[in-house]
Amino acid sequence: MSETRSARAVYVISVAAELAGMHPQTLRIYERRGLVQPARTQGGNRRYSDDDIDLLRRISELADQGMNLEGIKRVMELEQENAELRRQLETARHQAATAIAEAERRQRRDLVPLRQAVAVFGEHRRLFGRD
Repeated sequence: MSETRSARAVYVISVAAELAGMHPQTLRIYERRGLVQPARTQGGNRRYSDDDIDLLRRISELADQGMNLEGIKRVMELEQENAELRRQLETARHQAATAIAEAERRQRRDLVPLRQAVAVFGEHRRLFGRD
């Protein structure tokens, strides 16, 4: 399985910190608090991806708004849950549209035109010789 370019962990902590506009120690704190999980080399060194840098920038935005780390963690969990629910909703919408289209297709196929005949009611007495 090939990882996307944005998920490829290539930056050492000092470069990641500079790209995110933070001190390397801040990245270590965020990792300890569970806000970011950088990849590790076989030697145990941290490696950050572009996705990690974006995440660090989002953490910084929330911190600048006055949120503490627990609040930031909860907001990020809710954002992730929201994104997953939106993906599920889009999948459900697609499945519903497909099911509706299939039902309409079947309904059109099942409809058979009938010949229309005129039936005259109330004339039965004359047919049987009464009146």
